[in-house]
Amino acid sequence: MYLAVDIGATKVLMAVFTNDGKLLERTKFPTGESYAKLIDDLKTEFKKLKQQDFQKAVIAVPGLLDRQAGIGIAFGNRPWKNVPIRDDTEQFLNCPVLIENDAKLAALSEALLIINDFKKVLYVTISTGISAGLIVNGVIDPNLANSESGHMRLEHNGKLEKWQDFASGRAIVAKYGQRASEITDKTIWKAIAKDITVGLIDLIAVIQPEVIILGGGVGAHFDKFEKPLIQELNRYSLPLVPIPPIRMAQNPEEAVIYGCYSLAKRAEMHDAIA
Repeated sequence: MYLAVDIGATKVLMAVFTNDGKLLERTKFPTGESYAKLIDDLKTEFKKLKQQDFQKAVIAVPGLLDRQAGIGIAFGNRPWKNVPIRDDTEQFLNCPVLIENDAKLAALSEALLIINDFKKVLYVTISTGISAGLIVNGVIDPNLANSESGHMRLEHNGKLEKWQDFASGRAIVAKYGQRASEITDKTIWKAIAKDITVGLIDLIAVIQPEVIILGGGVGAHFDKFEKPLIQELNRYSLPLVPIPPIRMAQNPEEAVIYGCYSLAKRAEMHDAIA
């Protein structure tokens, strides 16, 4: 059995997977305001699981990591810094724990679903914030493992702003007073598509992916803004910067936990060979 933990901005999702990837059990609970509260809540919710015996656990951390030391250097949605999350959780999970960036795990799970068709996959999650992960030949690209695309400074309304400050789910609520799930106005979706394009076109020019997968709470509504997004992107198409196909994630809001499973499974296989 493998345990997956996705630490989100508002909630934590904990899931149990069998060795062959079947999702057996999952639970959600609010993300604690303090790191100590998070650890206490993880311990409490873990004890409630029917399964208690795991070969490995993977914790998806939203921020900058020291993977070798198991430390969350800085979180994107909380002011926590240099927290020993691997060691703190191993004490009560009673199994080896790996930590990885949440967007990179989501990218891994979605890329593996289409690996027979695409070898260079860019995954972009548009949710509370914005982040991205690049998967090459089924592996998280180590050169961009610590990238934070949502923090790119882009021109918006005549000044440089972080991409996620004007194109994320949080920014959408602040600007329109509605969540993505509540928006039906095509004019609003056209404006949202334009803001998303500003960042995507820069990523395309630098990375030149074979395909782009959109996930997260906003990405889950891709069908509502697909047409204006493609139209906007095609305005910037150049011979040297072709626009790749854009797809919605197959598991737009659960891609992270499936990525946790994939990483845990690979680590277990690597350990067995070693």
